[in-house]
Amino acid sequence: MAARRILVTGAASGIGAACARLLAGPGNALALHTRKNRDGADRVAAHLREHGGTATVLLGDLAQAGEPERAVEEAAAALGGLDVVIANAGFADRTPLSQLTDEAFAYSHASIAFALLRLARAAKPHLAKGEQPRLVAVSSFVAHVFRLEQPLFPASAAAKAGLEALVKALAIEWAPEITVNAVAPGFTRKDPGAHAAMDPKAFQDRVSRIPMRRLGETEEVAAAILFLASPAAGYVTGQVLHVDGGITA
Repeated sequence: MAARRILVTGAASGIGAACARLLAGPGNALALHTRKNRDGADRVAAHLREHGGTATVLLGDLAQAGEPERAVEEAAAALGGLDVVIANAGFADRTPLSQLTDEAFAYSHASIAFALLRLARAAKPHLAKGEQPRLVAVSSFVAHVFRLEQPLFPASAAAKAGLEALVKALAIEWAPEITVNAVAPGFTRKDPGAHAAMDPKAFQDRVSRIPMRRLGETEEVAAAILFLASPAAGYVTGQVLHVDGGITA
């Protein structure tokens, strides 16, 4: 992945930050987009610079009209173009359907599926001029697993399902010049402290439902994303790669 110009959304923590850290090295130039976690993005940017790469930090809410387009244009201007877009930003909403408001449902779609559409439309002219261009979106197992014993995320599941359909449509429309794929993580370890509010028994119960009997690591998900973003994945498009310890098996 040397000498690539890459925009990563949701890059201040978790999977997005892991992607950026794995890309650290001479020649790689990254634009790190985050909604509001400037401190986290700055730490990731510092890591990239320490390892010989270049980094710029962008702030904004991708659910807002005009923000995805602005992020793409600012990233392309800062990096001198784009070769890869990693659309990782998103969040999980566990609100039951009986309590879910229209506004909350719409915000999930605006943050996930609609944000990907806007990013893709803005990025296409830049990617078309790039080297071995790639678009990789991050979906989730919640769009595939609907079981009584598993936590449900109705708004997020619907938005991620829409994202995956959009990935497949984009892959057909953009072939053969640009590949478009998605990675669907399962339960993945959060940054330190993120699980502190979960009851230990509930946490262990969740892990016991994963066939691999452990949480995924952000670096494991990031490795799959970076494969799809790499020149080695030139004949892979329109796919959803599950990195979930077997939970969707």
